[in-house]
Amino acid sequence: MRLLMTPIVLLSIVTGGLGAQTAEPRARDLGIPFDGTPGPLNAITDVLGVEVGHVTLIKGSGPLVRGVGPVRTGVTAVLPRGREGEDEVFAAWFTLNGNGEMTGTTWVEESGFLGGPVLITNTHSVGVVHSAAVEYAVSKGKAFAWSLPVVAETWDGGLNDINGFHVTRDHAFAAIENARGGPVLEGAVGGGTGMQCHEFKGGIGTASRRLTIDGETMTVGVLVQCNYGLRRQLRIAGIPAGAELREPRVCYRGVPPEGASDPPCSDAGGEREHEERGSIIVVVGTDAPVLPHQLKRIVKRAALGIGRMGGVGGNSSGDIFIAFSTQQPETKEPGTAIAVRMLPNERINPIFEATIQATEEAILNAMVAAKDMVGADDLFVPGLPHDRVRDLLRKYGRAANR
Repeated sequence: MRLLMTPIVLLSIVTGGLGAQTAEPRARDLGIPFDGTPGPLNAITDVLGVEVGHVTLIKGSGPLVRGVGPVRTGVTAVLPRGREGEDEVFAAWFTLNGNGEMTGTTWVEESGFLGGPVLITNTHSVGVVHSAAVEYAVSKGKAFAWSLPVVAETWDGGLNDINGFHVTRDHAFAAIENARGGPVLEGAVGGGTGMQCHEFKGGIGTASRRLTIDGETMTVGVLVQCNYGLRRQLRIAGIPAGAELREPRVCYRGVPPEGASDPPCSDAGGEREHEERGSIIVVVGTDAPVLPHQLKRIVKRAALGIGRMGGVGGNSSGDIFIAFSTQQPETKEPGTAIAVRMLPNERINPIFEATIQATEEAILNAMVAAKDMVGADDLFVPGLPHDRVRDLLRKYGRAANR
């Protein structure tokens, strides 16, 4: 398999492992309180068999030159049954606001199944990643007359040369090939490399919850690519954090390009009100014995986790979610009746609650992990200021006991 033959300079082609980012803090390290009990890794990979991989592309600085850079983008792959698994999983999807794309969802809705990975990238790279997903499946001997991969996106055109089409089929291949279980890299990695969240640096985040229902232990894991929200809307642990954290702001370190909505950093009075214009992709995985119609109910609850953060699903936002369950028998024999287990609806509330909690924490993990970034035309996007978040938690009496 031919990989990474393009001239893009790669920051990293990373697996699920934390690697060099082991020491990076997560939301709980700042004292942010959360409900529920996380799994051992507090990641979607706490769901047995799930693997995550990223390819992160960072190249160049200064003025935007289409096709050259600066480049701040990538691909993230979530594999419900890992690279070696071939069985489909029960699945469902939901859109809170539909100014975005998640391919393959028509068949997920119709069949109740998801086969293969969920891939996440930038808006203008959906096509190449979709084609790569089909080619990858064929290269692995998964011969079929058709394939409907799930590829989702959020827009990174502020920091990234999005019209330069820097993501290639080789990058999509590599994200799948490098997927692993274990800890998951967060922040400005993979598809989340160039993303902004509540006018801070955003990107990839993950979290999980472990719960017991009728004596059976179950796990819910969430992975997000967050690129949505206004600063003034941001809430952390119920605190109006966005109103308190007015600085540092998104700004251009040089002269803003024509039509830019952000001010120059030198303009002391240049703060501007934006429209809500971003997006968020949420992937929910669980090992609970739930059927597709129950997953449809579960996946809707991700919206409530976003709401806890202050998200409103604005008119131009693409807020699209997919959920899957790995707890089902193998389905290799077509035409054979299959016995399945189903959690009674009267017992499903803890799964709803876990999904809300893990979605909220995954967003904050993305924001905490993401650092300051300067991208196209010297656009500066600040990372969430950790010390000031700690101060706010103490000010409002919300700091977790640590």
